[in-house]
Amino acid sequence: MGTHKDLDVWKRSIELVTTVYRITSEFPKEEIFGLTNQIRRASISIPSNIAEGAARNSDKVFIHFLYIALGSQQELETQLLIANNLSFLSSEQYDKVNSQVETIGKQLNG
Repeated sequence: MGTHKDLDVWKRSIELVTTVYRITSEFPKEEIFGLTNQIRRASISIPSNIAEGAARNSDKVFIHFLYIALGSQQELETQLLIANNLSFLSSEQYDKVNSQVETIGKQLNG
């Protein structure tokens, strides 16, 4: 295996972080320390855990960090659904970001 930068799931999760930051910048300002912060932290956790696991030079440890990334992916999926239910996202924004989240989840499960 190369580095984490060679992994498609890491690349996609970096793209997801960019999407998340763009859409959450439009959230109500009173949510900056609430849902906005939680969504951003969960999204950042995905590529961060992939990178950390890949750096450990152990398949067993790498898999452990992939499970942590998967947990963050599930957390993010839940938080985005809540944001959508609160009408913080347009249907188009939600569909786009949710598709990215689901794809990453499938890759982490594979």
